[in-house]
Amino acid sequence: MPGLFDAPQPTITWVDRVKTIVPPTLVGLLFVFIGYTKFDSHGSWVQIFDRIGLGQWFRVFTGVMQVGGGLLMCVPKTMVYGAAVLTCTMIGAVFVDLFVMHQPLFIIPFFLAVVIVIVAMLCRESNS
Repeated sequence: MPGLFDAPQPTITWVDRVKTIVPPTLVGLLFVFIGYTKFDSHGSWVQIFDRIGLGQWFRVFTGVMQVGGGLLMCVPKTMVYGAAVLTCTMIGAVFVDLFVMHQPLFIIPFFLAVVIVIVAMLCRESNS
């Protein structure tokens, strides 16, 4: 049948491209900033990680994971990997808030994890 297998390729406009690049980049830059603040040895994160009880190496490790995941989110080809890293760190933060810190602040990392997953799911279609 003519026309059955020769459908025209859909055109991707610059608006479509911006819609798939800007949201993951904004999320990525947010986590680069959040992770970067964990490297300050005089900041409030020091006391928070003291209360967690795993040592300051865990603060630095978490900062590295957040900065690395944020940078991966900024690149379309590695966005899904960055989203996976950041989602895992946020799920870990939820568990720490619930079971170690016993605080209701778990809703913040939970919300951030949901945002990361939604952005990654909506923006990965055009990158594959």
